[in-house]
Amino acid sequence: MGRGAIKEEESDGKRKTWRWPLATLVVVFLAVAVSSRTASNVGFFFTDRNSCSCSLQGTGKYKGMVEDCCCDYETVDNLNSEVLNPLLQDLVTTPFFRYFKVKLWCDCPFWPEDGMCRLRDCSVCECPENEFPEPFKRPLPSHDLKCQEGKPQAAVDRTIDNRAFRGWVETKNPWTHDDDDTDSGEMTYVNLQLNPERYTGYTGPSARRIWDSIYSENCPKYSSGETCPEKKVLYKLISGLHSSISMHIAADYLLDESSNQWGQNMDLMYDRILRHPDRVRNMYFTYLFVLRAVTKATAYLEQAEYDTGNHAEDLKTQSLIKQLLYSPKLQTACPVPFDEAKLWQGQSGPELKQQIQKQFRNISALMDCVGCEKCRLWGKLQVQGLGTALKILFSVGNQETGDHQTLQLQRNEVIALVNLLNRLSESVKMVHDMGPDVERLMEDQIAKVSSAKPGTGRLRRIWDLALSLW
Repeated sequence: MGRGAIKEEESDGKRKTWRWPLATLVVVFLAVAVSSRTASNVGFFFTDRNSCSCSLQGTGKYKGMVEDCCCDYETVDNLNSEVLNPLLQDLVTTPFFRYFKVKLWCDCPFWPEDGMCRLRDCSVCECPENEFPEPFKRPLPSHDLKCQEGKPQAAVDRTIDNRAFRGWVETKNPWTHDDDDTDSGEMTYVNLQLNPERYTGYTGPSARRIWDSIYSENCPKYSSGETCPEKKVLYKLISGLHSSISMHIAADYLLDESSNQWGQNMDLMYDRILRHPDRVRNMYFTYLFVLRAVTKATAYLEQAEYDTGNHAEDLKTQSLIKQLLYSPKLQTACPVPFDEAKLWQGQSGPELKQQIQKQFRNISALMDCVGCEKCRLWGKLQVQGLGTALKILFSVGNQETGDHQTLQLQRNEVIALVNLLNRLSESVKMVHDMGPDVERLMEDQIAKVSSAKPGTGRLRRIWDLALSLW
């Protein structure tokens, strides 16, 4: 064999050695591109979030420390299952935390609302007339509720419990878009136990526009090399809240409308949350962030007046609050779930804080644009709860900035904060308890579908396309 032929064969062999790794990389990138293109939007809580994309550190499943927090995944799961979730489940059923005061129907400040919901479950159920003592009631004007579909049994009980605010003050929160008049006739109490967070059938452009606006217009973007933690916080909080909401909807889904069969939609649970590790990590982050706000407000929450006129239930509420705040396991295993002191440092800190405050106020105002009554209820409650956590951690008692203002919370803020913590706690528990089984089931189904028609699957087509490049 001539020297030229040997060199040509060696050169061809070298080309073959780098073709396969390069082909593999092409397959990966093509698979990601195809997956992102074919992902569909399903309703208000299942909108694509690429408009505020970010690059999160870490790979694989949930081990080690929760990013930017002071607690690891295993500890969070154990604390949540053994201590926090059982306490919170009891706490949110007490009279004090059961009722949320909300303005359900108001004008969208950004665009004319055109959304309609398809199901009766989109409406908020009315409270029974005997639920409040007669002296506490004040009748309010009736409203034309678009979301009732002509069913009077889905109307909202618009009564105000005047005594419920005894011992509480009305204060402004710089992080949220507050209703102008919290005692106006448009405010109503809603029994959260009768209006569970679940799938409502709220779909279409109006539903998608909410999350698109949240992420594209109000969520600060940051690149993979971003080191400023403040620019990550808002995105991760909203992403974690979004994932938690999606988890609850997938877990309580209308599987068959004709027979009114409800259950778990594992396809959605996997497709919208579990197959995206960054979304799950952000959910854990948001949970620890809100938990830190609750523990930081221990002195205030311990002394707060949980008076509803039901002495036995009020004593139970106080006891559960103290058990939550002073849990020995929590204080030992994860005493500071999130360290807020590391944020807003440096010369640009105050300006950056004001910028993110404005963005979160816009997000809270967007909840008035949700065209489904029940979706608006839970959106308002959880965004107010998150705004309350931000207020506790970043707006009072910062000695380094000379802020010696004492903490003051509205009754509604405390109700929203605790109910949000419970929602996040339930989502984290579902991920821990159900996640591995759902992932195995869905991945097995995907594998069976791929193997059933060899040569016609998406991955096979991607692989063939990669090979054709060489």
